[in-house]
Amino acid sequence: MWCCLGSLLLTSRTVYHHAPADYVCPLCLLVAGGDSPSPHCAQSDLVFRTTHVTAFIGARFWPNNLAPVIVIPNRHVENIYELVPELALHVHEAARQAALALKQVYGCAGITTWQHNEPAGSQSVWHYHLHVLPRYEADGLYELSQQNRYTTPEERRPYAERLRAHFAVALAIQ
Repeated sequence: MWCCLGSLLLTSRTVYHHAPADYVCPLCLLVAGGDSPSPHCAQSDLVFRTTHVTAFIGARFWPNNLAPVIVIPNRHVENIYELVPELALHVHEAARQAALALKQVYGCAGITTWQHNEPAGSQSVWHYHLHVLPRYEADGLYELSQQNRYTTPEERRPYAERLRAHFAVALAIQ
C-alpha cells in the first residue's frame, strides 16, 4: 500500500555515484554564476532561478524540437536516488512552469520530460537534471533522436530571452 511505502524506502546511505573523484560539475558552476568550461551551458541560457532550482535552455536541439528547458536543483544532487522529496517538489513545479511557458511562448502541442540516471540510463552529466521538451504533432522526436546536435550560446540566446520575458511578465502579474 502507498501509505506504508515510507518504511520501505532506501535511505540516503544507499546511493549510486558515477562522477569521477575530480569531477567539476558544469551545472554547479552555472548555479554559482559562472559558465561551464564547455559551450554547453552559459549564464545567457538561464530562463529562471529560485532558491531551490535553476532552469535554462538545453544545449542539444533535435530537428523539430528546438530549445528544451532543463531544470536542475541548485544543490548538487547526482541522480534521482539522492533527490529528496522536498527538493523533488521544487524541481517538478519548475518543470510544470517551464512546460506551461513552452506551450504559451512556442505554441507547442505537447511536452515530453526526460530524466536519465547512471551510465546505463544515458546520464552524462553527474548532476540531476530534468529535460522539458516542446513537442509538435508528428515531430518524429523518437525517430530522429540520433539527429540531435549541440548548439552555441549565441544560437540559444533568443530562445532564453523569449522565455525570460515570459517569466518576467508572469511575475509582474502576480
